[in-house]
Amino acid sequence: MEEVDTALGPSAPLWREFVEWAHQHGAAGEEWKCTSPKHGWSLRLQQKKRNIVYMSPCTGCIRVAFVLSDRAVEAARTARLAKQVLEELEHAPRYSEGTGLRLMVRKHGDLAAIETLATIKMAH
Repeated sequence: MEEVDTALGPSAPLWREFVEWAHQHGAAGEEWKCTSPKHGWSLRLQQKKRNIVYMSPCTGCIRVAFVLSDRAVEAARTARLAKQVLEELEHAPRYSEGTGLRLMVRKHGDLAAIETLATIKMAH
């Protein structure tokens, strides 16, 4: 999508790589949605009817959000995630739907964490 590539700039290949990875690992559905004028458009990747990850294009980076169940949070705590990601998880807000974790993807090395979290989310 040309508009997404323009918004993301140098992060566009990271977006495409993660979306392709997610589809190869069980996320079959996609839905674009405008959440609000302030936050703009986001892409929801889904497994069947279940939302796995929310992705929003930002200037030069990708905002990624997960809503994790208690079981998924416990699995994430024991996964091999970067210290910064684990700290974000510990401070993430808790909602009735689950724990809302938001991360920014700026470089290729950031993809490993969101791939791990997406795998956990799909399993729990």
